[in-house]
Amino acid sequence: MSQYRSVRIQDHFAPLTDPRRREVVYPLINIVSIAICAVIAGADDFVSIAEYGCKKRKWLGQFLDLSAGIPSHDRFNAILGAILPAEFERCLLSWITALHEVTEGGIVAIDGKTLRRSFDAASSKSAIHMVSAWATANHISLGQVVVEEKSNEITAIPKLLQILEISGCLVTIDAMGCQIEIAQEIVDANADYVLAVKGNQPTLHEGITEFFLKHLENDFARVKVSRYEKRERGHGREEHRSYYVCAAPENLPDRSRWAKLTAIGIAISETMRDGKPCSDVRHYILSKKLSARRFGTAVRSHWAIENRLHWQLDVTFQEDQSRLRKRARRRELQQPAPHGPQPAQEQSHVDDRNQEQTPRCGLGR
Repeated sequence: MSQYRSVRIQDHFAPLTDPRRREVVYPLINIVSIAICAVIAGADDFVSIAEYGCKKRKWLGQFLDLSAGIPSHDRFNAILGAILPAEFERCLLSWITALHEVTEGGIVAIDGKTLRRSFDAASSKSAIHMVSAWATANHISLGQVVVEEKSNEITAIPKLLQILEISGCLVTIDAMGCQIEIAQEIVDANADYVLAVKGNQPTLHEGITEFFLKHLENDFARVKVSRYEKRERGHGREEHRSYYVCAAPENLPDRSRWAKLTAIGIAISETMRDGKPCSDVRHYILSKKLSARRFGTAVRSHWAIENRLHWQLDVTFQEDQSRLRKRARRRELQQPAPHGPQPAQEQSHVDDRNQEQTPRCGLGR
């Protein structure tokens, strides 16, 4: 039996550094707990977070000391904006991990997403790009990291893998993440991978393509294959999907460079929409010999990060409408110096001694 692990917000956010340097009116755990509960309930700005705190004060008072009242929206804004993002991310990830267990052998999909309106034309700053990990069976986001300026997902994915507990899981990544270093990182974490292979790995891609073209011609008469087919009809289209998995041939180009490369797979999709045919062929490398059915599940499940996580971020949280670029810069400026206190200006910015102690939901309300 696994050891009991607390799921109390207070226990996981206890290490979070309070950015305020003067007398504190509102405990930091109150700010964090109310904000988390409010966002889960649908709050999408600081005013609605404060409103949630006022409306749920009686319930919140069962586990928080609310003798100082509920902070106003500007206090939530100032204090949460001054918290170190890296610290908050570690605490949040710890809490999320405690809330659920990633199923042994579960599929973890990793993919990137651009916040389209976060670009800053005035300063020639490109839009923010995030890389997220999604547990497909649990329907929960396990973590995310920001892709650094003048970089791409290739450098961000290893950082994300390092903060995740993926032991025993099957990690799926699209062609951008099909990199030797990333495959090694996954194997080192005692996990397995299914990586899409395209033109960014030309030698490997050509070798897999030639292998399947050769053996599809004679229906795999000379090699052992696991195959799975499925037909679906809906939303005005008919789709026939075929999946094939074979052991990686010894003479596969670049095979020795890829950690634990065990098998290769191909996914063929033939779709008929409004009487018009469309086909798609994708190739993969696998660190574990999967059945074609399991392989097909992994390939299909990868798109859950688009259909579930990214869709929710866009539609529910309106992430694509976020003008977060300035906030990202502000967070960078709020990082304290390595060997000294924060400037006095920042200390006064998050001073809440003069804040009214009676509950209110924001200015003008």
